[in-house]
Amino acid sequence: MARTKETLVMTTPPIEGDDDIGEIRNIVGFHIRLAHGAVYRHFTETFTDLDLTQKQVSVLWLVDDHPDIAQTDLAHRMRMDRATTMAIINRLEARDLLIRGKSETDGRKQTLNLTDAGREMLRVAKQAILDHENWLKSRFSDKEVTKLIELLTRIHE
Repeated sequence: MARTKETLVMTTPPIEGDDDIGEIRNIVGFHIRLAHGAVYRHFTETFTDLDLTQKQVSVLWLVDDHPDIAQTDLAHRMRMDRATTMAIINRLEARDLLIRGKSETDGRKQTLNLTDAGREMLRVAKQAILDHENWLKSRFSDKEVTKLIELLTRIHE
């Protein structure tokens, strides 16, 4: 089944007086949502030719870093439920980017490895990520990037 491509819509350009958003200016979650939207839009634009999502790229990267990783271990590392993990793996396997195998130590577990096509896709994706990260980090000093990562980690851990 063919997936439809997401149509990117540019955000509304700022208008005079738009900077006066009232009390919501002090709501951290509001700013996180706006930042997430900007980062997600840029990521999607950067990856449009690869037809990969952020989670799919993360799966390829983790499988490459951890050959023979079990699906359950992958789900745990990505903080995703088993159903979501299986759906992503199924899509990547259908595109011949990864393969499932049997664990040599535990017959109940399936292992994951990249195919040659998966390694090549990851190589291209890593370059796109570098471009995306450069875009994002260009807004901050090195010290601010380190602090931003520290602060965001407090939220998600």
